[in-house]
Amino acid sequence: MPPTIRFARLPEIDPALIQAHMSDPRVAEHMPLLTGTWDSDTVAQFVATKEACWQRDGLGHWAILADEDYVGWGGFQKEGKEWDFGLVLHPDRFGLGLRIARQALDMARRDPRIPFVTFLLPPSRKHLGALRRMGADYLGDTTYGQETFRKYRLDTV
Repeated sequence: MPPTIRFARLPEIDPALIQAHMSDPRVAEHMPLLTGTWDSDTVAQFVATKEACWQRDGLGHWAILADEDYVGWGGFQKEGKEWDFGLVLHPDRFGLGLRIARQALDMARRDPRIPFVTFLLPPSRKHLGALRRMGADYLGDTTYGQETFRKYRLDTV
């Protein structure tokens, strides 16, 4: 039976779990903006930054739980006038990505603030078929934080 997926707020998660997750070199392979080491201060700053998005925009990134076990984080972050969707899973749980993305995107479809979402994917991501099957359109390459990303858009209305 597939695990039950639940979204929680990041402050509910043991910081040591986030630190271990973000320190895994397999995660860094697909996160060109991830530099330096993650310690307790880095985790605290990360959680505070993500919580500030909730305060500012009324939406942000969640901790993602599978059968109540932390498996990663992701959600929506407002970038200018666009809502960007990101998902960073523990490598042992990459297989849950499509299921989690669909669950989150179902929420976006019910939210009148989100007529579309964007996805920024690093060039290291080679398996993009699921994104295309969901109906996302490739918009071209873009630079964010001195790195190149492939930008996709998915209409939610």
